[in-house]
Amino acid sequence: MARIKPKTVPFRRIRERKTNYTKRMKLLLSSKPRIVIRFSNTRIIAQLVKFEQKGDKILLGLTSDILIKKGWKASLKNLPAAYLTGLYFGVEAQNKGIKEGILDTGLRTPLHRGKAFAFMKGCLDSGFAFPSSDSDIFPEETRLSGKHIQDYLAANEAVFTKYLKDGLSSDTLKSSFENIKKEIKK
Repeated sequence: MARIKPKTVPFRRIRERKTNYTKRMKLLLSSKPRIVIRFSNTRIIAQLVKFEQKGDKILLGLTSDILIKKGWKASLKNLPAAYLTGLYFGVEAQNKGIKEGILDTGLRTPLHRGKAFAFMKGCLDSGFAFPSSDSDIFPEETRLSGKHIQDYLAANEAVFTKYLKDGLSSDTLKSSFENIKKEIKK
């Protein structure tokens, strides 16, 4: 009689599709702090995480809500917001004495020239170091500053009623971006 082989049950976090342990191990072997970035429906969440034997230790955490305090009136999840959040995150990490890290996007595969790389470009512009050799993955400067949103806003003002109610027009979007960028770099 043939013996029935028992079925192996994967780890709970793999079953729940929360952790890719192969990817996590590669990130941990770099022995650099991880920049964990997640995108929700309304904001961008970023954490600076260091691995310890007892568990991961969060050294720095912030969301794109911090841009509201700086005067940002546009969406907190678009490309310019990702860049500004990355810039602010890089400045704060350097204030804590951390100069380099490695990007951890979790189970999500980041798109070239997408929000994850806009965040990374903001960190790089602040002086924070990432291991990256391909500059082709970063969004263009015009997209980072919101030129594409500004053009669409000028053509379709009826779609952006919240922006108009908050006093943000196609003329003031780019200047708002530049002002906040300067304030973060101070």
